[in-house]
Amino acid sequence: MLLRKSRSSAVEKALSPEEQRAKINEVRRIIGPLSEALPDFCSDASISRYLRSRNWNAEKASKMLKETVKWRLKYKPEAIRWEDVAHEAATGKIYRADYSDKYGRSVLVMRPGFQNTNSAEGQIRYLVYCMENAILNLAADQEQMVWLIDFQGWTMASVSVKVTRETAHVLQDFYPERLAYGIPYNPPRIFESFWKMVKPFLEHKTYKKVKFVYSDDVASQKIMTELFDMDKLESAFGGHNPVGFDINRYAERMKEDDKKMDAFLNSRGSTFSQQQPLVSLLQQPESSVSEAHSEASSEASSSSDSELPKPEGIKNLSENEIKGQSGCKNGVASGSEIQHDMIRKSA
Repeated sequence: MLLRKSRSSAVEKALSPEEQRAKINEVRRIIGPLSEALPDFCSDASISRYLRSRNWNAEKASKMLKETVKWRLKYKPEAIRWEDVAHEAATGKIYRADYSDKYGRSVLVMRPGFQNTNSAEGQIRYLVYCMENAILNLAADQEQMVWLIDFQGWTMASVSVKVTRETAHVLQDFYPERLAYGIPYNPPRIFESFWKMVKPFLEHKTYKKVKFVYSDDVASQKIMTELFDMDKLESAFGGHNPVGFDINRYAERMKEDDKKMDAFLNSRGSTFSQQQPLVSLLQQPESSVSEAHSEASSEASSSSDSELPKPEGIKNLSENEIKGQSGCKNGVASGSEIQHDMIRKSA
């Protein structure tokens, strides 16, 4: 759920590959030395996500990227390990499923009714760990994840406005364009009240990614069959897989993934380990960056509703629409580029 309402236009720009390339280069000019200091983090795939999130506005995308770098330097999400968050995971309130969707996107299962702690900080830290893990396990040509939300045991008492707002802030500002779809499955009637409270804070693009699914509605069920192999999908979401969450098996998977993350960071060198040089770059006066951007731009120019959606109102996803959510468009960022993109393993 996103915190601030529609900071980008409801009408998404459609840019040609050449125009997208120009925007990516413009962001690199604006952030200056930061691009060279974080070459993986500032890859084409990464910058493209930030640009898409801000409707291809280079100035806004650059500011957003720099704020993400500041957050990662302080929060160190890539350094969170299973032992740090295991107590939050005990009930299975959030976990990465052991299957992906049909397009190789990681799946996070969320059961807010299974909340087991009172620490907002701890809950957010575990969410960040799960998102980092989901990104780590993406298929080579993917950069987004799917959230499946199960309302078993959910009541209004399960809602924490503070955690909801912080979740919104983290997802929107530090993981732009990482969410392909959020699927609330069989939300109870009382959820309408919560949805009405949250919806005004959703950006238009994110709102379109939320697809309500009901087990007794054929039209909405088609969303699940289009996205998932039903033999792998859990029975809680209408699939044929009866295996439920097991904390012991899940703990072993996460420990193995922690080793994968350590190996990756060691092989590349921790991008955010040299904190002081990065802080110095981030503290550069904005005027100097703007002046450099202005000069570069000059050279470049000279050289060349508030109701809960009902089942009958849900739009079925076509194969093209589903694939269209899968990542960078028009070949600006290739699969191999995404595969070696540090953001897949970090932001």
